[in-house]
Amino acid sequence: MVAVRIQVSRRSSWVRVLLHPVGRIVVGAILVLLLASMGIFTFYYVRYSRLIDKKLKAGPFQSTSMVFAAPQAVAVGDELAPAEIVAQLRSSGYSDSSGNRMGWYQLRPDGALAIFPGADSYFDDEAGVIKFSHGRVSQIISLRDNTDRMKYLLEPDLITNLSDSNREKRRLVKFSDIPRVLVDAVISAEDKRFFQHAGFDPLRVIKVAYLDLKEGRIAAGASTLSMQVAGMFWLDRRERTWKRKAAEVLITLHLEQKLSKEELFEFYANQVPLGRRGSFAINGFGEAARAYFGKDLQQLTLGESALLAGLIQQPSYRNPYRHPDRARERRNVVLQMMRENGFVSEAQYRLAADEPIKLTAAEMESTEAPYFVDLVNEELQSEFGDYDFQANTYRVYTTVDLNLQRAASDAVRIGMEEVDRQLSHRRWPKGEKPPEAQCALVALDPETGAVKALIGGRDYGASQLNRALAKRQPGSSFKPFVYAAALSTAVEGGAQVITPATVIMDEPTTFWFDGKPYAPTNFKDEFHGQVTVREALAHSMNVPAVKLAEMVGYDAVENQPGQARGNEPQYPAHSSHRPGRL
Repeated sequence: MVAVRIQVSRRSSWVRVLLHPVGRIVVGAILVLLLASMGIFTFYYVRYSRLIDKKLKAGPFQSTSMVFAAPQAVAVGDELAPAEIVAQLRSSGYSDSSGNRMGWYQLRPDGALAIFPGADSYFDDEAGVIKFSHGRVSQIISLRDNTDRMKYLLEPDLITNLSDSNREKRRLVKFSDIPRVLVDAVISAEDKRFFQHAGFDPLRVIKVAYLDLKEGRIAAGASTLSMQVAGMFWLDRRERTWKRKAAEVLITLHLEQKLSKEELFEFYANQVPLGRRGSFAINGFGEAARAYFGKDLQQLTLGESALLAGLIQQPSYRNPYRHPDRARERRNVVLQMMRENGFVSEAQYRLAADEPIKLTAAEMESTEAPYFVDLVNEELQSEFGDYDFQANTYRVYTTVDLNLQRAASDAVRIGMEEVDRQLSHRRWPKGEKPPEAQCALVALDPETGAVKALIGGRDYGASQLNRALAKRQPGSSFKPFVYAAALSTAVEGGAQVITPATVIMDEPTTFWFDGKPYAPTNFKDEFHGQVTVREALAHSMNVPAVKLAEMVGYDAVENQPGQARGNEPQYPAHSSHRPGRL
């Protein structure tokens, strides 16, 4: 055996450490830790990669049914401008791009509007051209056979895209649907190097770390938009731990490999929480544009885009309805950042910063028929119990007319203001406030019975009880049905023909149903003797109404004059006597 002697220079301290027994142990331990860390990293990376791929394959957004209103008809002679129909089409998901699956439109040089339903349209592929003259629809041509039509049905408007157990609302948009001004506002406020970095922004991390050390607290966040997407879809962002942060990093790495920047921004734009409207949570810019401004996303101004971008941080704190000053202050900060980043000029900045905040009416939720949507959901669960309408994407087309729904909402608002005024003028015990009156409104198509508008209360956000369905005594609301059945005898004939001129005696009368007496009276206990059917209906007299009900099918056992009592006709719920024809 030949002995080998190694002479190590005194300056080679690292070599001496490695050759020393203790040094070898330390180096070995470091290598083991590195290998273990790599193994753990690989394990969790693969684990999260599978979860991400699974969710991306199924679709990142919760699949729930979309509820649509009834189609709107455009007829020859209607007072309409092309811009009004375009607004309706855009609200229904159409665009000016021929690749849009819902449909697309084209404004022609001669002022005509061409409409082309897409693969996802409610209608078949019958395209049409609408021509205008002097502010009216002058001609409608079907492009299927180039023949004239008297009317053309527009795509049903989306009432709500998402209404699940979490009471969230969302209108999905594509990146191509998002105006550039909104993209610039968001990246200025949240991540100005989003389109340059690979998921992490080292410069921002260093800046945030400096601010945190300077303030002695968490003064700002270092999450990029990619990291926020990772947290929104796969993690609980309320959890502020290193474990969650590490998982966010792993998911971000994989997302940056799987998706383009445009796809990442699209996911972010559809998921970001932007406050609440009434009883619903608003997710995504598509729904926020409609909820706050009553606009399609592509119609947003510079100031409105900056306001939405400013809501991303603390949306409840800066809710423009409750805290307009906070919302305006944050909006102007976003505008200033856009100016510093070169997205807007000084003149554009000043003009937008001085722009007042114009929000849609606070009653917008009622105009979106929330009581009707709840009724639809209940009907679906009752009639199609085998289908999961909250876990699958179905298109549910309804009968509600949103224009009529808006008119009903206005009528209820105006009417209840008058009721509140009348109640406030009454004398109430000291310290007692007038009760809050409630209401319900249902508008039906008289030919089909289809529900065209429905309001179940004055404020859906305060109470989701649908008073249109609440069981109570019908009172005078039943009288129109009785009179309709009675007057129909003049058309259809019968043992006794009743007309508006038929005379009925209005006097105190006791009616017997199933052996029980019933003695209705009139307002102020007044009786009018002989009256015509027309007069009885005009003054809502109770005794003549009950007598008419008997004539058309309610067979009382016995009638006899007697002491009147009660105020409204309350027909027995379990009486064996029923109207013959309604």
